[in-house]
Amino acid sequence: MKAFLCALALTLPTTLHAQNVSIDSAAGPAEVAVAPAKVVALDFAALDTLDALGVAVAGRPDFTPPAYLADAVTGIPTVGTLFEPDFEALAVMAPDLIVAGGRSQTQVPALSKLAPTIDMTISGEDLVNQIKSRIDAYGTIFEKTEQAAQLKTRLDAAMSETAAAVSDKGDALILLTHGGKISAYGANSRFGWLHGEVGLTEAVPNLEAGNHGEAVSFEFVADADPDWLLVIDRGAAVGQEGEAAAATLDNPLIAATKAGQNGQIIYLDAAAMYLAGGGIQSIMLTLEQLKTAFAGANS
Repeated sequence: MKAFLCALALTLPTTLHAQNVSIDSAAGPAEVAVAPAKVVALDFAALDTLDALGVAVAGRPDFTPPAYLADAVTGIPTVGTLFEPDFEALAVMAPDLIVAGGRSQTQVPALSKLAPTIDMTISGEDLVNQIKSRIDAYGTIFEKTEQAAQLKTRLDAAMSETAAAVSDKGDALILLTHGGKISAYGANSRFGWLHGEVGLTEAVPNLEAGNHGEAVSFEFVADADPDWLLVIDRGAAVGQEGEAAAATLDNPLIAATKAGQNGQIIYLDAAAMYLAGGGIQSIMLTLEQLKTAFAGANS
């Protein structure tokens, strides 16, 4: 009998916590235990959406978060950087689930040896559907399916409202500034959802699809002469000191474009776009910025 009780004691916790669910991850279907108690998120898009669902995490990257996530991550222990997890700290913490993605995607195999790990990377293509898929997955894992459905309903409404606001308001060019350099991003880039899913017309079709965009000159922007310039300041996003985007673009070539002439240069929330792109709060913030800016413009 004693041996039986000992065996039962060993198997009971497993039985009680054996409920797994299948979710969609960036690597395909994944089996995950329901309601993991101790969760580490190594990606700001994941932190963003988990926060929106009311899921607390036990560990996060050691990096300055976007301002809108500052309160959500204050006091949470750090476990490495966005690119390099601290495996010793994670081993001590012994999380029940690690959520990796984006900059930590390459660490998934090593992390999986330490704790159950899911790759929730969101890339540029079909971004809105990927966001919805991640919301569904987190809702299933953390038994928050109703809250997940509400977030998706809000996202659909914001997408429709923003698409209506930008319709027939001219073409746009997405620029990323870094110091004194600028890169342009097209429909197939990490920020391409602004064209493909919101409906903004491209001022310059067929730009390079690379993750770092296509390096361009101020003369290139002047020749494109877009109605709108959507600007992402990488330096500001990552907290680097240096020439800000507004200073970089303060020159006669940019000022002479239709965007410059009509006051239609929009400085997007850089941290939301660059650091936490793919989070539900991030995309809602960007959509609101666009809707407000375009709704105030003449057709």
